[in-house]
Amino acid sequence: GPRGTGKTTMARLVAKTLNCEKRGANGKEPCNACFVCQEFNDGRNLDLTEIDAASNRGIDEIRNLRESVRFSPARAKFKVYIIDEVHQLTDAAFNALLKTLEEPPGHVIFILASTEPQKIPETISSRTQQFNFRNLTQSQILEKLNKVARAEKLNIEDEVLRIVALSGHGSLRDAESNLAKLMSFGNKKITLA
Repeated sequence: GPRGTGKTTMARLVAKTLNCEKRGANGKEPCNACFVCQEFNDGRNLDLTEIDAASNRGIDEIRNLRESVRFSPARAKFKVYIIDEVHQLTDAAFNALLKTLEEPPGHVIFILASTEPQKIPETISSRTQQFNFRNLTQSQILEKLNKVARAEKLNIEDEVLRIVALSGHGSLRDAESNLAKLMSFGNKKITLA
């Protein structure tokens, strides 16, 4: 899906949910209270590995990954590998990854995120389940920006928030970044002027 639409955030939530020791009443939501959930919330779970394929795109990085998947998880039920911008891997790296995807250990889950899924080789994409993300609507972004403004106790005009929401062009991350820039001026009151 497009940038800033929550692919990596969703991948982290899936990893936490799969590893939660006491999933919620419906069996689908993480409890956010168990030890594993707390580790995920604090960003210190050893069984979650995030790889940025934009800067770690070669065969050596994938070979290291192939070595590490052999080991059992430290605390969680599953070791989860999130490969962000996976379409940027080299052909040799894709071939090395294919070997692991063909016969993954039972304790390993791969989540591949990409802004350009059409660049992922068919040999890889045919072994995955695909979820398409799309740009958020202005009202969705505005709702989130309102929550942020309330949490930060900002005195911000509605029209300013609407413009900030528009500035994201469907990317929540970009809109939140623009709001943070406005907040960095140190004013608790932000007006259109």
